[in-house]
Amino acid sequence: MPSAVSPQWREKANGFFSSSGVKLKQAGQSAGSFVGDVAKDAGENVVDAAEKVGSMVKSRWALFREAREQRSPPPPRDTMQERLLSAAATTGLFFRKGISETKEKVVVGKMKVEEAAKKTADKSKVILNNIERWQKGVASSDVFGLPIEATLQRQHSTRPIPEVLVKCANYLIRSGLHTELIFKLEGDSKVIRQLISLYNQDWNASLPEGVNAVDVAALMKGYLASLPEPLTTFELYHDIRDARNSINEMRNILKKLPNVSYSTLEFITALLLRVSQKSSLNKMDAHSLAVELAPVIMWQKDDPGTNLRSHLSYSSKTPSRTIDLSSSNDAWKDLLDDDDGNDNASSQIPLDDGFPLDYGAIEVILCLIQHHNAIFTDANETVW
Repeated sequence: MPSAVSPQWREKANGFFSSSGVKLKQAGQSAGSFVGDVAKDAGENVVDAAEKVGSMVKSRWALFREAREQRSPPPPRDTMQERLLSAAATTGLFFRKGISETKEKVVVGKMKVEEAAKKTADKSKVILNNIERWQKGVASSDVFGLPIEATLQRQHSTRPIPEVLVKCANYLIRSGLHTELIFKLEGDSKVIRQLISLYNQDWNASLPEGVNAVDVAALMKGYLASLPEPLTTFELYHDIRDARNSINEMRNILKKLPNVSYSTLEFITALLLRVSQKSSLNKMDAHSLAVELAPVIMWQKDDPGTNLRSHLSYSSKTPSRTIDLSSSNDAWKDLLDDDDGNDNASSQIPLDDGFPLDYGAIEVILCLIQHHNAIFTDANETVW
């Protein structure tokens, strides 16, 4: 019995369905080469879709041919051609849909790659700019970690003392002299990191209302520890250490210090003298203060126990009273977010634990506290 479908239609249908899967696969693989893994995954999805469509069409075509051979009489030629056209249209729809989805994924992937590349380039530019500025001694707006001379240069102040120390000392004179174990108790790490961020963005910032005196004292210690070179300098370490038993020798050696270091050392030891005069209330006499402050005022070169990172280590002891500073500076939130995985609300900052004591340095600071007025005779002595 003659076939209901002309040889020409049969040839076109067989050619169309046998080539559809190949073309879809080639299109998916071609699209997959645009942007790495994203486009590759999208191309593979199209290939899978093409193979499924090809298998489905071939299966239906085989069933159709089998039914056609068994059926009597055969369906009209027009009906057969309509079915073929419908199957071809369905296959074409799958083809176009797969290509469209692949292109969309490629475009999205390309945009993400370009966006990541731009962010990386911007960050690299900022880092390179800051490195260049650090080499010139004026890195960004930071206060902590910079040489003390660079901080004073930025302040344009007639008083050669970092403003962060001045504001902290004034606060302690007004509100902290009676605080027990001042300069010994550990500060709250989150509060102190917030304060560091505050002064790194504005060297002239004021301390927030209600800040704990313990945290302010810890901030002062953190600043001194962050200096690349101690107030006593590396060069004069041994000379100052050897002069600790003689007021005259100490006075003469300290005159060799840079003006900024000399004035700041006088300022700090004047504050410690005032704190020690209230030792009956705060339990911190001159010797106790010398033990706490010597490691951040006087150290030798390459001493690993005096950098800021070591002084901002964590512990899980009972926290000091904290305050909410989040509304004062948005950047604090970013700073605190970096520590959420390693820190909690009770994290604190031990400022003197775990490091071997330099007894010579302790005796030097004790001498400067007890004999402050006799040693700093030619300085513009600090008066509160």
